[in-house]
Amino acid sequence: MLRWASAWRLPRGALGARSPILSRLPVAPCSSSSSGGGAEPRPLPLSYKLLDGEAALPAIVILHGLLGSKTNFNSIAKALAQQTGRRVLTVDARNHGASPHSPDMSYEAMSQDLQSLLPELGLAPCALIGHSMGGKTAMLLALQRPELVDRLVAVDISPVETTSVSDFKAYLAAMQAVHIPGEVPRSQARKLADQQLSPVVQDAYPGPTLFLRGGNSQFVHPSHHAEIRRLFPRAVLQTVPDAGHWVHADRPQDFTAAIRGFLA
Repeated sequence: MLRWASAWRLPRGALGARSPILSRLPVAPCSSSSSGGGAEPRPLPLSYKLLDGEAALPAIVILHGLLGSKTNFNSIAKALAQQTGRRVLTVDARNHGASPHSPDMSYEAMSQDLQSLLPELGLAPCALIGHSMGGKTAMLLALQRPELVDRLVAVDISPVETTSVSDFKAYLAAMQAVHIPGEVPRSQARKLADQQLSPVVQDAYPGPTLFLRGGNSQFVHPSHHAEIRRLFPRAVLQTVPDAGHWVHADRPQDFTAAIRGFLA
């Protein structure tokens, strides 16, 4: 059985300031390597922002959702860096933000990007946090390369399909209302929402895993629990009350408190 946990809460108030150390890899031209034949996708040099912290502690790496960017987590990243003393990395996924563009928008390709970036920055193993699309990328990375992930947080997403066709239209409309529209074709976005991880991976991720869902969201259904248990046997499911799909935006203090509690 999945274990259920109530949300931790922090008192609302100022999060304080922190001076970031900004690092960015060169933004490369759009990759044209989307060849088939089972070849691994070519990693792209992703744009990122790294906040300084204690090198002896596993870094926190945050992956944004569809049509988002690393800037969606600026305040959360600063809060976590200040409250935990850890390095915090936010990353633009391929075809998002300042990262390069490529015809390949698969989760496999996005996982390969991170498999290249994290060791290069000396941030593996890390505490990996992914929201929505970023959550599926994070799950796949943990399943493929568990040695790179110290522990995993999937925010309001599960390893199975995201939404029904009718719900997906509302999902895209909501995403475009909240975030600056990206350049991800609608057909690719639909495929990302539908893609399950189970056909891609066979082995389970052995590390601690938190599935953090919004109390007002339906993206993590009870019908998903069996697959969650199969792929992530140490999973804990925690609900943040009064939050929708964008848990970090709806309840930022509760979100950071949940992350801190999981990392403790």
